[in-house]
Amino acid sequence: MVYNKTMRRVLRHIILVALCVWPFVAQAQTDIQLSQYWAAPSYYNAGATGQGDKMNFLVGTRQQWIGIEGAPSSFWGRADMPLRFLGGHHGVGIAFSSTQEGLFSNMVIGAQYAYKLKIKKSFLCFGVQLGMVDQKFDGSKVEIPSSDHHTPPGEDEDIPTTEVSGMAFDAAFGVYYVHPYFHVGLSATHLTEPTVRYQDSGSENENGFEFFVPRQFYFMAGGNIPLRNPLYEVQPSMMVSTDLNVFTAEATVRLRYNKLFWGGIGYRWNDAVSVMLGAEFKGFIVGYSYDLPVTAVLKASSGSHEVFVGYSMKLDLSDKNKTKHKSIRIL
Repeated sequence: MVYNKTMRRVLRHIILVALCVWPFVAQAQTDIQLSQYWAAPSYYNAGATGQGDKMNFLVGTRQQWIGIEGAPSSFWGRADMPLRFLGGHHGVGIAFSSTQEGLFSNMVIGAQYAYKLKIKKSFLCFGVQLGMVDQKFDGSKVEIPSSDHHTPPGEDEDIPTTEVSGMAFDAAFGVYYVHPYFHVGLSATHLTEPTVRYQDSGSENENGFEFFVPRQFYFMAGGNIPLRNPLYEVQPSMMVSTDLNVFTAEATVRLRYNKLFWGGIGYRWNDAVSVMLGAEFKGFIVGYSYDLPVTAVLKASSGSHEVFVGYSMKLDLSDKNKTKHKSIRIL
C-alpha cells in the first residue's frame, strides 16, 4: 500500500516536471486532442467551415488526467456560417483554443474561410485559416529537484526564471468532401511552423527563449448509416494525426436515436477508451465524454472529462440559395 502511494507521487512529480520544461527541450503538440472531434471538424480542418444551412456556435472544455497536478486543461470554441455570393457557396468562421499545461499556456485563434464547389449533391471544400499563436510560460514557479542530473533553475540558462510570453503568425489549410451520407477530409495546421520568441525583460539571457510549433497533419472521415428502423442511425468516425514524429489514431462509433439523442464509444490507439453521450433539441446541442487511460497514466489519474455545448440558428438564404445537405456537425 505504501509502495503504491509512493510510486503514484513519483509519477505525478515526473509528469509535472516534464510539463514545465517540455517547451524548451522538445517539440510539442499545440492542438487539443478532442475525443469528440467529430463535433467540431472545422477545428482541425478549415475546409469544414460553414457546412449546412445554419449559423453554428460551439464551445467546450477538456480536463485531462484528473488527479495529476499541472495536467492539461483546455477550452475551445468555434462559430461559423454558410454564405452565398457571386453565384458561389462559401463559409466563414472563427476558431480559438486555450490550453494550460503546468506552467505553460497556449492560445490559438484564427479566422476561417472555405470555398465550396458543388458537385451534384456533394461539396468539395477548400478552406484556409489565418491567425496567431500566443504562448506564455511562468518560469518564476519552476521547481526542479536537486540531483546529479539537474541544477537549480537559477543556474540553468535554458529555462526562464520569470514569466515570459510571445506571439507568432499561424496558418492552416484543409480540403473537405461532403456527401449526404459521409464526409472525408485532409488538412494541415501550423503550416508556417511558427517560432514563438519569448520576451523576458527580467532575464540576463541575451539569447532569449524560443518554442517551435511543428506542422500537424490530419485525416478525418465519418458518415451516417441508416438502419432498418428509421429512428436509428449508426455514425462511425475516425481521425488520424501526425507531426511526422508522433502518430495518433482514433475511432468512434455512435448510435443516434430519432435525431435527438446519441451514445457511443471510442478508442485512441495506445492511449484511452472513451464513452460519450449527447442530445440535440431545437437548435441546442450538448455532449459529454469520459476517457479511461489504458497506459501507465491510469496509476496516477482517474481519467479525462470533456464537455461541449452549442446552438445552431437557421439562416434564411432564400429559396434560390438554399441547398439541402446534412450539416457535418452531426455526422
